[in-house]
Amino acid sequence: MIQIDEKGFYGKFGGAYIPEMLHPNIEELRENWEQIVASPDFQEEFQMLLRDFVGRPTPLYFASRLSEKHGAKIYLKREDLCHTGAHKVNNTVGQIILAKKLGKKRIIAETGAGQHGVATATVCALMGMDCTVYMGALDIQRQRPNVERMKILGAKVVPATSGSQTLKDATNEAMRQWINNPVDTHYIIGSVVGPHPYPEMVARFQSVISQEIKTQLLEKEGTPNPDIVIACVGGGSNAAGAFYHYYNVPQVRLVAAEAAGLGINSGKSAATTVLGTPGVLHGSKTLLMQTEDGQVVEPHSISAGLDYPGIGPVHAHLHDIGRAEFVAVEDEDAMKAGIELSRLEGIIPAIESAHAIHALNMIQYQKDDVIVINLSGRGDKDLETYIKWGGY
Repeated sequence: MIQIDEKGFYGKFGGAYIPEMLHPNIEELRENWEQIVASPDFQEEFQMLLRDFVGRPTPLYFASRLSEKHGAKIYLKREDLCHTGAHKVNNTVGQIILAKKLGKKRIIAETGAGQHGVATATVCALMGMDCTVYMGALDIQRQRPNVERMKILGAKVVPATSGSQTLKDATNEAMRQWINNPVDTHYIIGSVVGPHPYPEMVARFQSVISQEIKTQLLEKEGTPNPDIVIACVGGGSNAAGAFYHYYNVPQVRLVAAEAAGLGINSGKSAATTVLGTPGVLHGSKTLLMQTEDGQVVEPHSISAGLDYPGIGPVHAHLHDIGRAEFVAVEDEDAMKAGIELSRLEGIIPAIESAHAIHALNMIQYQKDDVIVINLSGRGDKDLETYIKWGGY
């Protein structure tokens, strides 16, 4: 059984490795979140917003031309059709209701590709809350449309100018800000990373993805269980959501597509399960890319959302026990897969999601296997990257 223990560990990974100054913030969450989320009034509001604001359930689309090419029955879980353009809003809707019930007045967040920032700014506008989003200066340059969307929605976007100026550094800045403002501020972490209870809390909010897959697949195929579920993994929130209700269904293969960047051994990669070792990052023990003396190695991916030096502790555990298969997809292959999906199915995917599409070329499967790929986001935000790449 894959489950989290009372200290926030999945096997040997997880926990809450936090400075003393952050302890009151985390304790408040740890002591209250499950009771609040289980309450009927929370669930009523959460389900209403998922339905009427986010647009759930998202379709499970049979990709006939992609299926014909690969010789399998391939379904796409269309998280790209969520309001704001990605799965991220499932989590921000849940956390904004939680923050409101905890009496918070102000929201902070970090973002890489900008989708979580947009989703946070969106729900803050919805609830009338002050919103500050921390984003790496490099990511601000390559995700300009999302930066402007956040500003239009009323959020303040603060650049992180330290380190690699990407997601890791934005997370550092957000945590510093939270330490200094513990009473009125809630930090909406966007992935299944950070100190307990965040990894499980985010996974729970995203588990609506696999819950819907089971219902939709039963209708389409007569079984709730596919042969394979594929999702991209940076921190890993969309994968956690797509895998959640299949963790303990061993006949369903779980495949996670990481970013190999310019190549696993190039020094420009984010393939954590290949290059990483156990360590502590952003408040939890997980696999992360680090030097022998424990300094974090700067990651690289053409997709801002996968440009992270670690993975969520649940994914580190799935890798550790062999429950999930991990493949490392290079930038060039991901870009080609994005164009392939665009040309075959009329869907331009986020470059993060394109990594999951390419994984079809890296795993073995039987003819007519039922494969579900979680299409975590749409490619609008990545048009500048597609244009700069130019391989179409």
